[in-house]
Amino acid sequence: MATRILPAVGDADAVRSVTTLLSQLPDAEPVAPVADSTQLVDTLARLAAESVDELPEVVIVHERIGPVPALELIREVALRFPAVGVILVTSDPGPGLFQAAMDYGARGLVALPLGYEELASRVQAVAQWSAGVRRHLGSGGDVFTGAGGTVVTVSGAKGGVGTTLTAIQLALAAQASGGATALLDMDLQAGDVASFLDVQFRRSVADLAAITDLSPRVLADAVFRHDSGLALLLAPGEGERGEEVTDRAARQIIGALRRRYEVVVVDCGAQLGGAGAAAVEMADTALLVTTPDVVAVRGAKRAVRMWDRLQIRKAEETTVVVNRHTRGTEIQPPLIQRITGTALAATAVPANFKELQSAVDAGRVHELDARSTVKQALWALAGELGLVTAPAEPRKGHGRLRGDRGAASLRRRRDGAG
Repeated sequence: MATRILPAVGDADAVRSVTTLLSQLPDAEPVAPVADSTQLVDTLARLAAESVDELPEVVIVHERIGPVPALELIREVALRFPAVGVILVTSDPGPGLFQAAMDYGARGLVALPLGYEELASRVQAVAQWSAGVRRHLGSGGDVFTGAGGTVVTVSGAKGGVGTTLTAIQLALAAQASGGATALLDMDLQAGDVASFLDVQFRRSVADLAAITDLSPRVLADAVFRHDSGLALLLAPGEGERGEEVTDRAARQIIGALRRRYEVVVVDCGAQLGGAGAAAVEMADTALLVTTPDVVAVRGAKRAVRMWDRLQIRKAEETTVVVNRHTRGTEIQPPLIQRITGTALAATAVPANFKELQSAVDAGRVHELDARSTVKQALWALAGELGLVTAPAEPRKGHGRLRGDRGAASLRRRRDGAG
């Protein structure tokens, strides 16, 4: 069987060199080269929409590709198209770059100037790996094989603003509409998703931190299937184990969830660590929950500025959600938007803890009454974000909601990211 190879090379001389060598490889089927990162991701997305089998087995990325840097592009391809093996072509094949390329998801590295033997050997190895992945995915049954699910992170301006409740209700709304949905508790030291849903669990996200090859079987063993249909990957019961989840592990875990589920909601809590930062950076939509009081709004502004300084996410790429909103409060949502410089969710969540208290105390927030104004607002927010694919038939404790999965707000935030 021929190996389909797609070169992503921006330099004209390099294009000629790469295509000439590829045409000489045995059983190779070179695809017309693409000139930049945007064209590569668009091409792969179009092929994936037809079938995973239409994707090339191997993608070759030249170090001078643009506008997205080569390593960032490799990471995007590895996350969105896990059955495609990526080879980086570089003039600096040192151990530092090799390790970085592996961390970002490359399956191999080839030195410039290109040599036939090295290129042939690497292409063959990566093609075999890709074929194995496709066989594995093909036997996975319920594995989501689209171009990649939607990742939404929910962070808090400070503790106690309603981050976990927001994350849970968004995930429930997505699940109720028919989309395979995972809820990941990335509040590693103080995660409360298990308490809110009255879950007793053995495995947590920390158990996946040291695993380098997260196959669907390994992931399924760590996921707790909740009565609501949600797939839960929970924070460790021992907070000190949260340190085991590094930013690299977080990227790998979220990438694995994205490949398996149509919607992945991540509760990041209010404290930013390496894992949470990686989640926010990877997200299609990053929500920041605040309440309309001075302390919380200052916390939101502080968080937005920190994300910007650390180059995790720009303010305009962050959406603030106002919780416990009342018409009489002095600080209204438009003022919060001006203070933080972020986008603002059109849906504000009303202040009405009385209707929540019994469900929260019982650990049964998934059974919150459909007449609850808080639940209605959070499910409306899910529709606003495009997490709902169709009118959701209310289950026990579930309301009815319409939304558009293709909402523009969930498009990749960079052109080069698809």
